[in-house]
Amino acid sequence: MKALSRIYNFLVFAFLYAPIAVMIVYSFNGIKSRSVLEGFSLQWYQELFHDSVIMKSLYTSLLLAVLSAIISTIIGTAAAVGINASRGIRKKIYLAVNNIPMVNPDIVTAVSMMILFVFVFSTLNKFEMGFGTLLIAHITFCIPYVILEVLPKIKGMDSNIYNAALDLGCPPIKSFIKVVLPQIKPGIVTGLIMAFTLSLDDFIISYFNSGSTVQTLSVTIFSMTKKPYSPKINALSTLLFTAILILLLIINLPKDKNSVKKKGAKK
Repeated sequence: MKALSRIYNFLVFAFLYAPIAVMIVYSFNGIKSRSVLEGFSLQWYQELFHDSVIMKSLYTSLLLAVLSAIISTIIGTAAAVGINASRGIRKKIYLAVNNIPMVNPDIVTAVSMMILFVFVFSTLNKFEMGFGTLLIAHITFCIPYVILEVLPKIKGMDSNIYNAALDLGCPPIKSFIKVVLPQIKPGIVTGLIMAFTLSLDDFIISYFNSGSTVQTLSVTIFSMTKKPYSPKINALSTLLFTAILILLLIINLPKDKNSVKKKGAKK
């Protein structure tokens, strides 16, 4: 049975990652072909970094991801503290409302955000979708993920330490900064990286809420697929996959270290 389970797992992962492996191989292809491999070349990576449109989109995506990650982490951490302080049916309602955006299809969130922006701008007699609307949309769909990363850390924290700091005369805000934040820091960092990854990886919400003035990297890649095939898409997708893979490893590494420490402590 173990052999069959290993074969099954291998086939599943091969099915999932074989297309990505082919894309990475063809990003180093020496000729402009989607079916024939000829030599090893970094030509498409060189052309990629000399493409002003792609570089501008990359700058926009990185700036958007950094800002949305920082803002959504601040809001999400504050919301997690508030949800943890709630009790009874109110807490269940908050958690249910927080889960809706994650279960909801991205296309529904994207279209609803777009309609909201159109309504607001039409009310103000000024319609201009751009980086601002894009940032608000990204912050909106990143907040629930931050809450889910921070909330378990707050639940696992010993609240007596915070109460002891208050009893010793430390102000509430200072007690939160000095006592609570260090204990929930791993969850905050994980939520920050998760928000950054989700923002950088998003396409649907960016496509509907970016307007005509700005383009994220994912939207630029989509527009490139409508033109004659360019191997620069393979090179760009390879770099994106590598960046996301590194971030995911960073997210999971602290958890692995903590599990190892716990196992060592039990022994």
